[in-house]
Amino acid sequence: MSPTLFPRPEQLTIPVHGETAEFPVNRIFCVGRNYAAHAAEMGVEVDREAPFYFTKSAANAVLTGCEVPYPPGTENFHYEMELALAIGASAFRASPEEARAAIYGYGCALDMTRRDLQIRERQKQRPWDLGKDLEQGTVLAPFTKASDWGPVAEQPIWLELDGEIKQDATLAELIWSCEEIICHLSCYYHLQPGDIILTGTPAGVGPILAGQSIKGGIEGLTSVSLKLCKE
Repeated sequence: MSPTLFPRPEQLTIPVHGETAEFPVNRIFCVGRNYAAHAAEMGVEVDREAPFYFTKSAANAVLTGCEVPYPPGTENFHYEMELALAIGASAFRASPEEARAAIYGYGCALDMTRRDLQIRERQKQRPWDLGKDLEQGTVLAPFTKASDWGPVAEQPIWLELDGEIKQDATLAELIWSCEEIICHLSCYYHLQPGDIILTGTPAGVGPILAGQSIKGGIEGLTSVSLKLCKE
């Protein structure tokens, strides 16, 4: 390996239940507006012709349980609870069967969002990067292998802020299924082991303030949590 001008960034790895080796995080894809009730609360309509995506940098992802500062540049910092898909096999123009086989595991995730910046950029028809791809803005819990969890069905998905339930739905409310997302996304990318797909958030998103904590869960998976440092 060639020498570098500065230290190589350390790659984040995620623990996997039942394994001593960890899952290395490659790329992070996110599905927008994949719950109808969330789209409605954001004042937009669901596009049922095809899913759409944005990306978040793997360098900005962190493990569950961390304490992070309130991010700069925003006055409306929001939580979004999501199901994460961990890709464990290559997939390109995948069939539904190939899409299912590509899913290594599932996990709980938080898609933290500078909502005021996201809305501002959306209104100007600009990319969402400032609102979505923020430092320490993707929080990932340990993964559970697909074979150990079973199919995505009607599992409850929830999030609480300082112990108060804010998001409360089921995975049956997903507009685009996990297999449909992989089939569609793999028409545009060669999905690789280490890629992660966040599948969207249900209704109930809202602000978190400095000093507050959030905890989210999906039935059968390890919960995810985050605390904002006090100012």
